[in-house]
Amino acid sequence: MSRRLAREKALQVLFQVDVGRTALDLAWREVLEGARLEGESLEYARTLVRGALDHLPQIDRLIEEHSWEWRLERMGNVDRNILRLGVCELLYHPEVPPGAVINEAVELAKIYHGEEAGRFVNGVLDAIHRAHVRRENGERRA
Repeated sequence: MSRRLAREKALQVLFQVDVGRTALDLAWREVLEGARLEGESLEYARTLVRGALDHLPQIDRLIEEHSWEWRLERMGNVDRNILRLGVCELLYHPEVPPGAVINEAVELAKIYHGEEAGRFVNGVLDAIHRAHVRRENGERRA
């Protein structure tokens, strides 16, 4: 299974739904046209998109809480959707190591938006991951 390709295609679908206001079914058809995504990779991409959309209010709230006063609407469209996928994976896919989730999100940000976006995505996802771990351990923020 290629999780990297699954994440990339999931990002493209989320982007079309978010920015292009494309219907989910149409976005999938457009993204998958000519793509070599099948089997477990396709299912993982679909799971990521479903998870991000199903938990969008909670995910967006966490992103805003940990993005140092950046409102979602001020963020780059690509960055916002990469963060949504990353948060979904961090919170709802514990089988994937958090370091791998963050690294893959950073790579997507660098590819689709640039080096600075990679640093931004890294900082936000790392902060969310740390807060999630503290919450799971019953710790308070210092």
